[in-house]
Amino acid sequence: MTVSVVGIGGSLRVGSQSERALHIALAGAAEAGARTTVLSGADLVLPFYDPAIPERTDAAKNLVETLREADGIILASPGYHGTISGLVKNALDYVEDLRGDERVYFDGRAVGCIATAAGWQASVNTLAALRAVVHALRGWPTPLGVAVNTLEVKFDEVGGCTAPHVPENLRVIGVQVAEFALKHR
Repeated sequence: MTVSVVGIGGSLRVGSQSERALHIALAGAAEAGARTTVLSGADLVLPFYDPAIPERTDAAKNLVETLREADGIILASPGYHGTISGLVKNALDYVEDLRGDERVYFDGRAVGCIATAAGWQASVNTLAALRAVVHALRGWPTPLGVAVNTLEVKFDEVGGCTAPHVPENLRVIGVQVAEFALKHR
């Protein structure tokens, strides 16, 4: 049985450090047998979420439907001023459209959390904020979350990294999400 793991995150900058980290984590999910999908950067350029307006853009409909069908989720956000970027937070606000589903929000799904920022304070605070949002959305944050200080750690275009333990930790997140999904589907 194949499970679906969706990666949400990155920034508007193509090939951002958070997007590269997300791809490494998704590779771990794929290695564990999951089918993966990534929504990042331009995929997340959405109108500000407004629950009073029921109409959705095609991009918003795609995000909500992709999350609705997901068995597991991996979130990756750059740390902007010590917390989740507006791009990622607005995408997560659209999860409110799942409030009437049988599987409400992220209920019953593992969610891996990754934060990247130029400093430990911002990356750790962003990771904590992501985990708090996952709890609020009834998701199960994976035991391992990764905070990356991009002043010390850099990812290249092909999945390489200046700190060998970081990609391994990111892959573990993907594996944890996929294994949880397989066991709880």
